[in-house]
Amino acid sequence: MRAFREAVEAHDMDAAEALLAEDVVFTSPVVFKPYTGKPITAAILRAVAEVFEDFRYLREINDVNGRDHALVFSARVGDREIEGCDFIHVDDDGRIDEFTVMVRPLSGAQALTAAMGAQFEKIAREERDRSA
Repeated sequence: MRAFREAVEAHDMDAAEALLAEDVVFTSPVVFKPYTGKPITAAILRAVAEVFEDFRYLREINDVNGRDHALVFSARVGDREIEGCDFIHVDDDGRIDEFTVMVRPLSGAQALTAAMGAQFEKIAREERDRSA
């Protein structure tokens, strides 16, 4: 998913958000229940962009049909190094309708959980503003 990768790498979260389907389902690496909808997913992506330091995509893997993509990344949260993968599926219109993130190691996931927890009120407020 070249367009999403380029938007994230350019820190252009508006462009990344524009690629999301209205009914996108976001599955977090640290929360069991998925989040549904463009407003909450966009708010989470904006918060993650603030939490991750030294974020970079390392490689992109695409299926033959062009609907499923894996973007392997590395980042840092505080003093914890994280490796992860964004699994992206696009709908018939080319919009992201499924977005699943996995990270490792456990210490990195724990640091991410704590950092994102501190962003929770901001995420909820942004979701409300975008849903209005």
